[in-house]
Amino acid sequence: MGFSEYNMKGVVLALLSSGFIGASFIIKKKGLRKAAATSGVRAGVGGYSYLLEPLWWLGMITMIVGEVANFVAYAFAPAVLVTPLGALSIIVSAVLAHFILKERLHKLGILGCVMCIAGSIIIVIHAPQEHAITSVQEIWSMATQPAFLLYVGSVIVLVFILVFHFAPRCGHTDVLVFTGICSLMGSLSVMSVKALGTSLKLTFEGKNQLIYSETWFFLLVVATCVITQMNYLNKVTHYMVKIMISGLGWPEWRNHNDRNMWLYCCALRDHLIALNQRL
Repeated sequence: MGFSEYNMKGVVLALLSSGFIGASFIIKKKGLRKAAATSGVRAGVGGYSYLLEPLWWLGMITMIVGEVANFVAYAFAPAVLVTPLGALSIIVSAVLAHFILKERLHKLGILGCVMCIAGSIIIVIHAPQEHAITSVQEIWSMATQPAFLLYVGSVIVLVFILVFHFAPRCGHTDVLVFTGICSLMGSLSVMSVKALGTSLKLTFEGKNQLIYSETWFFLLVVATCVITQMNYLNKVTHYMVKIMISGLGWPEWRNHNDRNMWLYCCALRDHLIALNQRL
């Protein structure tokens, strides 16, 4: 693909975001450990004493900085380019955890990190050019396509099943329950973050998008997803250092050729294998 100036800005912001977010998980985990040692109740079993721990808040601020950079990146580059680059935060977390938390990175973990890097490189090289968006209503039209609505409905059903059925029964013994909730909610937030970032970008350019109800709806979805993810993220942090929250910008695949589609699927396969090895 020909790399545009906007795409380059998006990639740089996404990489900075991965660095901040990856580091934030280490800081927050140290804060969670410290809070659990003080109160005797871990976040994984419903404790909230970490809210009084300064170290946890330092990690939260670091994460917010990373998420802001990630948010702005969506305004400049395609979601299919920005979102998978978030997997690089796994590398940052794994390396820092090895040296700071003494969570040893074994051969399979190293292989997983290498595969994440390989997948990210393939994605950056073969990501599609972004279709020029002129209003938030255009994104709303894409988001209300039957295929995407079917996906949204499926995700919501799965999240409810995980939250109300599996989480109370095996959430504290099976890390995949809390991880699944975070990942599924994260996949929904991608479209909303992209829409919100684009609408703000257009507004700053003089095309006011705040007058449209769709902008505020996307803001509500982002807030809901973030709150849900943060709640379960604190629970799952006790079991692992980093989770991969990934999604795809569905409408951006329409003009992708077969060769790039195949390479992109190979990259995503590498990411999934690498995440499984990290777990």
